[in-house]
Amino acid sequence: MIGRVEEVARIEELRGKFDLVTARSFGPPSVTAECGAGFLKVGGVLIVSEPPDDSVVDRWDVDGLTMLGLESLGRLRYGAAYQLLVKTRDTPDLYPRGIGTPRKRPLF
Repeated sequence: MIGRVEEVARIEELRGKFDLVTARSFGPPSVTAECGAGFLKVGGVLIVSEPPDDSVVDRWDVDGLTMLGLESLGRLRYGAAYQLLVKTRDTPDLYPRGIGTPRKRPLF
């Protein structure tokens, strides 16, 4: 399936169906979380590649993630760095917002 993630994440056959979603160079944390959350089933994991600088903190806002039904499991380094997010509850139907909105008006 090809299309904008803001639209594809709303397709019934794909919404909330996946155990694992990965993202590399997709966008800022807020955009990646908002767009990826729609695909995950409760208990699923979003793995996001992270910048190599381990001193950067607070990229993943707890309140913003909670709005999306996500919780951070923390940063993991296995050669490269990754952020692990688990879906703890359904993502509200509002998310992801319309095309371009997550980037223009990030949640965090």
